[in-house]
Amino acid sequence: MNSSGSASRSVFSTHGAASGAARRDSAPQSPSPLYGLALAVVVGIIAMALGNWVPLIGGPVFGILLGMAYRNTVGVGPVFAPGLKFASKQVLQWSIIALGFGLSLGEVARTGLGSLWVTLITMTAAFVSAWLLGRWLGIPSRLKTLIGVGTAICGGSAIAAVTPIIKPDDHETAFAISTIFIFNIVAVLLFPPMGHLLNMSDAGFGLWAGTAINDTSSVVAAGYSYSTAAGDAATIVKLTRATLIIPVCLVLAFIVAWREKKQGTQGFSLARIFPWFILWFLVASALRTSGLIPESLNSSLHLLAEFLIVVALTAIGLSSDLRRMAHAGIRPVLLGLGVWLSVAGSSLMVQHLTGAW
Repeated sequence: MNSSGSASRSVFSTHGAASGAARRDSAPQSPSPLYGLALAVVVGIIAMALGNWVPLIGGPVFGILLGMAYRNTVGVGPVFAPGLKFASKQVLQWSIIALGFGLSLGEVARTGLGSLWVTLITMTAAFVSAWLLGRWLGIPSRLKTLIGVGTAICGGSAIAAVTPIIKPDDHETAFAISTIFIFNIVAVLLFPPMGHLLNMSDAGFGLWAGTAINDTSSVVAAGYSYSTAAGDAATIVKLTRATLIIPVCLVLAFIVAWREKKQGTQGFSLARIFPWFILWFLVASALRTSGLIPESLNSSLHLLAEFLIVVALTAIGLSSDLRRMAHAGIRPVLLGLGVWLSVAGSSLMVQHLTGAW
C-alpha cells in the first residue's frame, strides 16, 4: 500500500514537474534589448552625420527629432521597447561618465560650486510658481508637486524619485512626465539660438542650460549644440543640480509622514534614488586629473561620449508618442509652461544682474 502510494506521488510529482517545465517553456519571453539598441544606434549614426553637416543644430538635437519622426510616422513595435528603455537610461548614464574623462576635478568643483547659488534661486522660483500657479489653475496637489519637482531639478528622473513618496495616481505621473518632456524639447530647440542672440559666453550659456532645462538629456543636447565648452559646463551644473533630489525627497518624505501621522516612508530608499552615475562621473574625472588617462585618448573618449549621448537621445525620441502626450490636457501644460518660464527667466535675470554671461 505504501509502495503504491509512493509510486502515485512519484507519478504526480513527475507530471507536475513536466507541466511546470512546459508552462515555463511556453511563457512569452521578453524581447532582446539588442533590437531596440540596434535601432537607436542606426538612427543615431544618421543623426551624428547630420550633426556634423549642420553643427548649429548638432547630433543630439537631430537624434531626438529623427527618433520622434520615426516613432510617429513609421512606428516602433513592442519588440524594440526593452532596448530603447536601456538606451535612454543606461547609455545616457554611460555617456555622462565618459564625459568625466575629459574634465579635471578642479574644473568640476569650480563650476559646480559656482553654479550652486543660481540653482538654489531657480529651484525656489520653481516651487513658488508651481504652488501659486497650481492653486490658480486648480491643479491637484500631487500633480502640482510632480511638475514643480520635475521642472526644478531633473525632469523625469525627479518625478520617478518622488513618486513612491507622495504616491500619485498613474495618470498624474503620466501627465507630469508628458508636460516636462514637452518643454525639454522646446528648450533644446530654442535655447541655443536664444543664447547666440543674447551673445552669451560658453560658461554663461552652460550655466543657463544647466539651471533652466529640466532633463539631463536635454541639458546635454542644448549645451553641446551651443559649443563643446558650453556642453561641458552645462553637464557639470546639471549634475550638481541633480544631487539636490536627495534633500528634496527627504523633505517630502517627512511632510508625508507628518500629514499621515505615521511612518510615511515605506518603499522609500535613499540608495535607490541616489544618482550613482554622478559618483562614477567623479571617478572618471579623478582618473583624468591623476594623469592615468593618456592625453592622446581625450579626443577619442569625447567622441565616444558624444556618440553615446546621440544614441540615448535618439532612443528617447523613438519612445515618444506624440498622440499620447496630447492627451495630457491643457492645464498641466499651462502649469509646466509657467514654472518653466519662471525657472528660465530667474536664471537669466540673476546672470544678467551679476554680469555672469
